[in-house]
Amino acid sequence: MFIPKISEFTIRRHTNAKSFQRGEAYYKAGAVHAVTQRNNQFQAEVAGHEAKPYRVSLVFDDQGLTSANCTCAYNFDGWCKHIVATILFCLRQPELIEQRPTLEELLDSLDHLQTQRLVEELVTRYPQLIETIDHHVSWIINPAPKEQTAKAARLTVNPKPFGQQVRQILRDAVRYWENGYEDDPISEELPSVIQTAVDFCERGDGYSAIAILETITSACVENWDYVAEYGADNDEIVEELNDAWCEAILTAELSPEEKVDIQVNLETWQDEWNADFAMSLEALHQGWDEPALLSVLEGNITPRGIWEEEIPDYADDLALIRLKILERQERYQEYLYLAAAEGQTEQYLTILGRLGRVEEAIATAQTEMNSMEEAFALAKTLAAQGSLQQALDIAQTGFNLPGNCQYELAIWTSDLALELDNHAAALSAIKAAFQVNPSFFDYQRMAELAGEYWESVKTDLLKIIRTFGGWETASAKVDIFLHEGLIEDAIAIVSELSSDYSELIHRVMNAAIPHKPDWVIANAHRRAEKIMNEGKAEYYYYAVEWLKKARAAYLASGRQTDWSSYRTELIQTHARKRKLMEMFKQQGME
Repeated sequence: MFIPKISEFTIRRHTNAKSFQRGEAYYKAGAVHAVTQRNNQFQAEVAGHEAKPYRVSLVFDDQGLTSANCTCAYNFDGWCKHIVATILFCLRQPELIEQRPTLEELLDSLDHLQTQRLVEELVTRYPQLIETIDHHVSWIINPAPKEQTAKAARLTVNPKPFGQQVRQILRDAVRYWENGYEDDPISEELPSVIQTAVDFCERGDGYSAIAILETITSACVENWDYVAEYGADNDEIVEELNDAWCEAILTAELSPEEKVDIQVNLETWQDEWNADFAMSLEALHQGWDEPALLSVLEGNITPRGIWEEEIPDYADDLALIRLKILERQERYQEYLYLAAAEGQTEQYLTILGRLGRVEEAIATAQTEMNSMEEAFALAKTLAAQGSLQQALDIAQTGFNLPGNCQYELAIWTSDLALELDNHAAALSAIKAAFQVNPSFFDYQRMAELAGEYWESVKTDLLKIIRTFGGWETASAKVDIFLHEGLIEDAIAIVSELSSDYSELIHRVMNAAIPHKPDWVIANAHRRAEKIMNEGKAEYYYYAVEWLKKARAAYLASGRQTDWSSYRTELIQTHARKRKLMEMFKQQGME
């Protein structure tokens, strides 16, 4: 079995050094079980500290891994150790992956009665499924009254279940918060309900999208007071709804009467919910018939674009929604005119690339490209078209432009340069990534690429990390300094870190014992004594771990007597802390 476009190099890009190391240890320890493949989906169980194994889910497409999820609580820097272990299993032992039928294949093997019984059993076991089933059945059977209005006749969906779903999400939010949970079903689940309306827009069905949005918005406005009491803010949801409403309005061909109905609703909801639907109301007013817009779509481009009066704050968002619709309708020349008029350079360049107008895209980029993000988007488009060298040239140009995607652009550029066997460009790109996000993995990659020039490159990199601020890079700095034997630099990094970084500090202490035992002793004393003096028994384990480092430094420097004296002093001071004294005995702190 083959997993496309993923390697250990890719894994390291998506995780930190600690998670990769632990994930590899989990894999080697045989913690990964029950690995199955159903077409492009992989499932696995990974044994951990909990009695119940963690479940990992991986999804691939032709381009590589599209999603990786785990049921553990890890939510920090990239993939967790369980995901790493699972991917390593798939890469190194693909022959042990059990091939299982897809859902479609399973259902095809059942007759009508068996399928009905299966669904009934699942609803009995998972009662919440009935809402989802009700929702989807409404789509399929679409019951309609015998006498339909013109508006109802154009609907392909029953919007009622969406209101029920919104009300259930709000009820769940109240229940969670009353029980002290930090989960937020509103921000986690409500956007996916709104996305259903957007999905209808993408199929060209603006009328059904509007019907769904009317139901969702009305349910939110009518029931929001219940969650507002718990501090729920509607800004995020209003923004999602505003975008969806705007796209639905511009997708449907609305009659004047329908526009009036929608305008009344939006203005009423604005007042009752303290919301801002200005962009949707403007889209409703302009439609596609606004004279200034029609002029632009015919190629008459002015500095103010489609705006004859003051340009609103939402102008870019509205332009992007219009461009999305024009692309969906394959109105590419109008797309280009509008993108040029509204200053949407990234969209203008990338659509040229997707249309195969590579030379035109590159020529335009030389005069119009103003940001790193625009260069990155165009480079990826050119690469997808097979114009790899041109993509590399554009990507390298991006490093000289302002922007906030330098790391992502640099890593992508380095991979492309290696594909073109241009090691110098790959090295330069990884160095650009290192400048904004230092990592030990990238440091090692640069050592491989630099070859005989490594010493001069290394000098530059060490200057970068010595002046790079931010606690989030402490682990990378320590990895690099310890790798180079720069103990004092590593000590400088961890000396002022809180004990929350105990694993990192312990690593530096272990390395420093032969060279700087006095620092190890002083630092370990300070951290251990703070815990012991506070008398919090649940943290005594950590105090003893610090004292182990102090003891090792005393012994390594030939000061057994000093350790014995210090230990005696501790016992006298904390003799009444029985749990701590018992740990001293069990941990061999002689």
